[in-house]
Amino acid sequence: MRPTRGWIVGIALFALVVQAALTPLLLTSESLPFPGVWVVVNVLVTGGFVAAGLLAWERRPGNRTGLLMVLVGLLLPLGFAQGVDNAWIFAVGNVFGVAFVAAAIHLLLAFPTGELRDRWDRLTVWGGYVLTTVGFLPFVLFTSTEEAGCAECPDNVLLIAEVPTITTVTIVIAGLLTAIAVLATGYELVRRWRAATGPQARGVRPVLGAGVILMAMLALSLALGVAGVSGRVYDVVVIGGLIAFGLTPYMFLAGLARSSLARGGAVSDLLGRLAEQPRRGELRDALARALGDDSLMLAYWLPTTASYVDVRGHPVRLPPPGGDRAVSHVERDGRRVATIVYDAALAEDDPGLVDAVGSAASIALENERLDAELCARVEELRGSRMRLMEVGMAERRGLERNLHDGAQQRLVSLALTLRAARTRLGGSEDGAGELLDRAELELELAISELRELARGIHPAVLSDRGLPAALESLAARSPVPVEVGVLPAERLPEPVELAAYYVISEALANVVKYAGATHATVDVARSNGDVVVEVGDDGVGGADPARGTGLRGLQDRVRALEGRLAVVSESGQGTRVKARIPCG
Repeated sequence: MRPTRGWIVGIALFALVVQAALTPLLLTSESLPFPGVWVVVNVLVTGGFVAAGLLAWERRPGNRTGLLMVLVGLLLPLGFAQGVDNAWIFAVGNVFGVAFVAAAIHLLLAFPTGELRDRWDRLTVWGGYVLTTVGFLPFVLFTSTEEAGCAECPDNVLLIAEVPTITTVTIVIAGLLTAIAVLATGYELVRRWRAATGPQARGVRPVLGAGVILMAMLALSLALGVAGVSGRVYDVVVIGGLIAFGLTPYMFLAGLARSSLARGGAVSDLLGRLAEQPRRGELRDALARALGDDSLMLAYWLPTTASYVDVRGHPVRLPPPGGDRAVSHVERDGRRVATIVYDAALAEDDPGLVDAVGSAASIALENERLDAELCARVEELRGSRMRLMEVGMAERRGLERNLHDGAQQRLVSLALTLRAARTRLGGSEDGAGELLDRAELELELAISELRELARGIHPAVLSDRGLPAALESLAARSPVPVEVGVLPAERLPEPVELAAYYVISEALANVVKYAGATHATVDVARSNGDVVVEVGDDGVGGADPARGTGLRGLQDRVRALEGRLAVVSESGQGTRVKARIPCG
């Protein structure tokens, strides 16, 4: 709920009236050492918390930090009331004088979101409220001021009867519980101070540091009380702790002012960088510098697919709400352009900063969104092409298997039948045996051609045993001696393996047909994420990919995998075919 002007003015006037009434009572107190110091501390600390809390509540009504600061500021005078000479005001101070400590713990553990994080925080806070109000009632009701060690203080008007046992038990139990709460809170504040990084650290660490100092001072004052130390030493410790804690609202106000300055500075700095027309990917870096968040990520909206992509067109999924990542949608002319994914601590430190930076960069984000959309379409085409290649390879494997298991097996069976028929005819002179011999020869040629056809469609040895075995088979069948170098030990992705095989197969076929070579070499190696295939010979050279369809077909096959194929073939110096294929 956003506070109305009446609420703000009413709370401010109430705080001023309390200060106006309490100040002369403190200055004229006979039991209070350093009354002037206590008055200054009271005005500065109380006024700081109330003013900063009202400002924070008005600017960020959805965040309870402002309300908690106001609560601390309104409870602080009750603590100072323990130093006045009026018995009834002194009594109220005795009952509620340390309630501000529970409110301070609540503020520190809930900072900067205004919400307690877990059940341990809630247990500490609500236990603190109970302890600082109800917990000290037995001490107030059954302990006189003399027994409490303050002979100069007014009489305890709430005293029922002096019961030393109750006093002792209350002091021990309440002191022990207070010590546990203070130490637990101090430990948690130190842990959060050390864990704060990046943009969160700028706004959180100063406030948490002041809270750690307050907890240390409270622990020291408890230790002094247990040791029986009182008087001026005790008062100095308490005043020092209050002054340190009193810096909290001023640090908070400085953080708000810095956020406003940072917003203007970040936007102006970003506009200067955008004027330099950043290249692809540099816009993210410019926004990250402007916001001080190195983890920042940009997601570009594609309305045609209702999805997000990064600057290279790769799909992006936004983080779920409620985590340590927050999102800010950037629109231009009513259309969503992009989404900024950033450290959620930025939203706590300055909720408007990300929106301001996004608005300043909306034109640049729109331009980069168009580039990202184009990249996404290219990626989609590349994916479609790869899927078509995979379908084609599956169909070729199926066709090769059908030829091998179907037609080829039937032809082999027919050849066996012809041999059996010739055996039965024996030495017949009617010429049937010669006809069968001729038919058997033709059938063997047909089977051989069918095997070559099936191997050309898809080499079964490649699928079954991998590239090394397939290349050994190629080299063994080549009329020209082929030296196969060291090959990758691991299996390559199927499309890459098949492309490498066909590059080598076509290159060796050209060596046999045209090169007039006496020797050829084959090398396959991994290099920087690529597979490098190289086939060389010592033939006549002069090969030109533009004059034949074989090498052009290889170039298309390699390019389909984002690879490159080069042919170096100077006349009289042999030919080298080199392909470089990405292999993830």
